[in-house]
Amino acid sequence: MKIVLRFFFLVTLQLLVLNHIQWSGYLNPYLYVLFILLMPFETPNWLLILFSFLLGLTIDSFSNTWGMHSAASVLMAYVRPSLLKIISPREGYEKGSQPIFRDFGFEWIIKYSLILIFIHHFALFYIEVFKFSLFFHTLLRVILSTLFTFSLVLISHFIIYKR
Repeated sequence: MKIVLRFFFLVTLQLLVLNHIQWSGYLNPYLYVLFILLMPFETPNWLLILFSFLLGLTIDSFSNTWGMHSAASVLMAYVRPSLLKIISPREGYEKGSQPIFRDFGFEWIIKYSLILIFIHHFALFYIEVFKFSLFFHTLLRVILSTLFTFSLVLISHFIIYKR
């Protein structure tokens, strides 16, 4: 139930508030990726990809973006299990642990979140322009939007999971 509420809250926040925040096309916050970031470790990969597709499709439907968010979200969900193996703590992930500060600390959350958000934004913005002639311009958009979204993700972690 908590996951369903998180889904609807993040989609509503994205569509009603965050989609209207832009700074010269360089800062575009996409906080809805927090849904994918906070999915439990025990979530089967197929279910994670399905949820990510539905999340992206919902954003696409209301933003008239023709599958861009779906593709970027599915890519993010597809990469997540591999990234979790790479950045796994020495003792592994305990059953019932979540990708939050309390369970893994600040440094782990930074690596985990920044990498996945960057992958999502890289795919999203390059699908949007669909050409490499604007490579560096688009890369700047990716980096700035990644940092902005990441800062919102950190703030959300502090609000949701107070120590």
